[in-house]
Amino acid sequence: MSKDALKDESKNFQEKGITNLTQKKYNTAFYNLNKSKIAFETLKDSANVAYSLTLMAHIQQINGDYYGSRETLTEALPYIKKKDIYSASINNFFGIADKELSNYDDALHYYNESLKDCTDSLCKKSTLNNIAVVYIRQNKYDKAIKILKSILDKKLSRKDPENRNARVLDNLGYALYKNGINEKGLVLMMQSLNLRQTNSDDYGSIESYLHLAEYYFESEPQKSKQFALNAYTTATKIHSVDERLKALSFLMTNSSVSNNTEYAKKFTFINDSITKIRNNFKNKFAKIKYDSKKEKDENQKLRLEKAENLLALQEAEKERIIFYATFIAISIFVVFLVMYLTKRHKHKTRLVEIKTAYNTETRIAKDIHDELANDVFNTITYTQTQALTNENNKETLLQKLDDIYSRVRGISRENNDIDTGLNFPKNLKEMLSTYNSSQTNVIINNIEKVNWDAVEDLKKIAIHRVLHELMVNMKKHSEASLAALKFESTSNNLFIDYTDNGKGCEKSKIIKNGLQNMENRILAINGTITFETEPDKGFKVKITMPK
Repeated sequence: MSKDALKDESKNFQEKGITNLTQKKYNTAFYNLNKSKIAFETLKDSANVAYSLTLMAHIQQINGDYYGSRETLTEALPYIKKKDIYSASINNFFGIADKELSNYDDALHYYNESLKDCTDSLCKKSTLNNIAVVYIRQNKYDKAIKILKSILDKKLSRKDPENRNARVLDNLGYALYKNGINEKGLVLMMQSLNLRQTNSDDYGSIESYLHLAEYYFESEPQKSKQFALNAYTTATKIHSVDERLKALSFLMTNSSVSNNTEYAKKFTFINDSITKIRNNFKNKFAKIKYDSKKEKDENQKLRLEKAENLLALQEAEKERIIFYATFIAISIFVVFLVMYLTKRHKHKTRLVEIKTAYNTETRIAKDIHDELANDVFNTITYTQTQALTNENNKETLLQKLDDIYSRVRGISRENNDIDTGLNFPKNLKEMLSTYNSSQTNVIINNIEKVNWDAVEDLKKIAIHRVLHELMVNMKKHSEASLAALKFESTSNNLFIDYTDNGKGCEKSKIIKNGLQNMENRILAINGTITFETEPDKGFKVKITMPK
């Protein structure tokens, strides 16, 4: 397909997705936007990749899939730059997801990042309002009131629709009421409701009704009941399920309602139904992503097979050699794909783990690029320029292929599964001992004295990975003649001390030397890791973790 045709196709998929989204056809919208994302990736159009992923994350949030939404937003991060037009939106959606998952500190972090990237007053006002809502949920009413008052004190933009001002008024009134300033809070909430009714803002009116139902819940149950009924009726009209459930929660506990049981039954039925529907959406979104990834990989594999068939037309000796090279290329691809899918699956629910997987995949890709890609290309060139009937040339070629094959196996061994059973201490010691050489003496103390059966498997894997990266770092950077590792344990904790007499470095430059991945792994298993180093004074690492 030509570049122009691919551009038209990608735009077409994106436009269809946006239309489907406005029509609330969420499955179809997600499918078309995912298709557009893949096409824009091929075109290296970062802005449109980020835009499609942002819309996909929005669809997931509409359907209650906040974990899936965070994963999609994380996928968009490499495609945006500082102060990019989509960075404010992406950080805002991160904030919404964490707010709904009750990760309030994380939500505040992302809302503040979004605020930095806002380019107009409406964006800033909306984001500040979101921050105030989080403070209300944290019961930090003074902070919320201060922010909301600052918004209202500013000169309102002509472009600012009345329902935005009503939202700020309602939140301010609610925060004042929750902070004990009842009368003023009620005035503002009623003022907000009047604005929303005047502007036919049904969704906003529901929020006002619910706040007023809570306000009168203890003092005037009959009024609370009427506001809750208004919220329920309006939510039913616009098919807003979450708001229907909130209204029912007031009605089924209201002292003035005689048929509480009926409302409780409705609540249970609606809650069970929406849970099933949202789980179904989550599964469909995941399957759409998986199927698209599978289709993309199969197409890439088909292209490789066509290349093999073309090369097979050459002379018999060259055919065997090129087949060998193609096998190596496919092996590299499979290693990379398996590691990517494994890491992606394991780190769905935690952002720090997703970042660790991303760093690991980047390192593998760099190893493949730096150590293998040029050598494979040079080897193929060698077959095309040298007479392979010459025995010396043939031997040289076979040696090149053996070297490449050995390096592929090395990369595979670095990232394959780790035996966490009885052989774990033996295998760990063998791995560490491989770095013992005529230039570097590696000393390992007390590894056998640790009760490894008491250590969780995930922690064993993390220890193996971290120590392997530490030894690689020592070999590449430290120029140490001596490296020592000491293992100690108590009934609950495990301690590992590493020391070498290498050249060390400035402490501020530690992360630049590739040790961020180690820190992420240890933090992910609730451990701590500290680095101590100065130029010409060696390198020390202390690791502590619960078993």
